[in-house]
Amino acid sequence: MYSRANPSPRYVELIGLYRVLHDQGDMAHGLRPENTFDGRSLIPHGQTIKELVDAHQARTLLDYGAGKGKQYGPARVEIDDGRVLGSIREYWGVDEIHCFDPGYARFDKLPEGKFDGVICTDVLEHCPEQDLSWIVDELFSFARRFVFATVALYAAGKTLANGENAHCTLKPVAWWRDLIVATAASYP
Repeated sequence: MYSRANPSPRYVELIGLYRVLHDQGDMAHGLRPENTFDGRSLIPHGQTIKELVDAHQARTLLDYGAGKGKQYGPARVEIDDGRVLGSIREYWGVDEIHCFDPGYARFDKLPEGKFDGVICTDVLEHCPEQDLSWIVDELFSFARRFVFATVALYAAGKTLANGENAHCTLKPVAWWRDLIVATAASYP
């Protein structure tokens, strides 16, 4: 059985390949390093996450698989009532957002403690199937109030340095739902 302390050899290999993408980009697809895994996949989910933050009165968040974290930099965020805010953090109204990404040196230190909410967008399909049980369990272990996860069910637009598609675990919705629901049952 694999775990954070004993991940599969495939997990270790993939982390190394993701580090290469972070550092060198995916030039085969015209992606410069600064635009590779920059965090943009979170933005379309901003309103849903805001609703979860509000419903659960969340003050602290963990972005698990945050990429380069650019989604939390200064950005023009227009909201329904016509206001313009300076960042997604301001829009959500939270005090702290902690970024974790084992493939990016700046954020590769595993966080300590718990967070009101854990966000994981466009990450799980990048993980090897044999490690997903402990990874999903880890998501829930960091959360006090909610977990928000999205999974792409299609091939990525990025290629790893070894020629493989960056989405290594492509499964149907029911498979992902079963994994997440089974894990969530241990975290009321």
